Amino acid sequence: MSDELVLCDVAERVAVLTLNRPGAANALSDAMLAALKARLEGIAADDGIKVVVIRGAGKVFCGGHDLKEMQAGRAAEDGGAAYFADLFTRCGALMQLIPQMPQPVIGQVHGIATAAGCQLVAACDMAVAAEDARFGVNGVNIGLFCSTPMVALSRNVHRKQAFEMLTTGEFIPAARAREIGLVNRVAPPDQLEAETMALAKTVAGKLGAAVRIGKRAFYEQAGMPLDQAYDYTRDVMVENMLYRDTDEGITAFIEKRKPDWA
Repeated sequence: MSDELVLCDVAERVAVLTLNRPGAANALSDAMLAALKARLEGIAADDGIKVVVIRGAGKVFCGGHDLKEMQAGRAAEDGGAAYFADLFTRCGALMQLIPQMPQPVIGQVHGIATAAGCQLVAACDMAVAAEDARFGVNGVNIGLFCSTPMVALSRNVHRKQAFEMLTTGEFIPAARAREIGLVNRVAPPDQLEAETMALAKTVAGKLGAAVRIGKRAFYEQAGMPLDQAYDYTRDVMVENMLYRDTDEGITAFIEKRKPDWA
């Protein structure tokens, strides 16, 4: 496998990003954060890509931050305060980039997704997990409460479930992750890639312009009061209805044929 920290393969308008530090549990080192952010920024500007999949090489999806690298940051005169602030700022920017991207992003999870790795799953728009995958925000076990992973996690699952995970540091299995809303689908390990790609290709088969405007609206309206959300999404629907390809899609449905989308 290449020495690149994040591999990128594109086929059928789906970009597959592979975290490529298998010997270090795909830990989100400084370099890994930068590499993943750069990949995502490049994809966001590429209209030819309609869906993104994030997965991990080796035995696990992602084991969180690189603790050895973090401990080395303590050597600074301030005990690492400036380094840690910068690290968590950069990690937060990466996690925020995912919902801001025009393309839907799907996490393909195997092995474990822990701490910032679980945060990465929660930041994705959708996620598919292997039946034997496990999820945790386990920082509390080593004296570090997973406060930044908590942001994405608590926006995915019920508060009491999130708080239990954060305070016990216990792993939950994939089936439970699906029950509480952290993942969309669970598949046998040998079918994980196929299940993930089936979802990705289904989404990639839709009108890209509609999905892009819809993704943006999905996150924008979620933070609005009800009346503002309806006013905002009304305008989004109007914009969408005026697309040439939307007109073609509706006409094709009425005429019982496939749409001729540009």
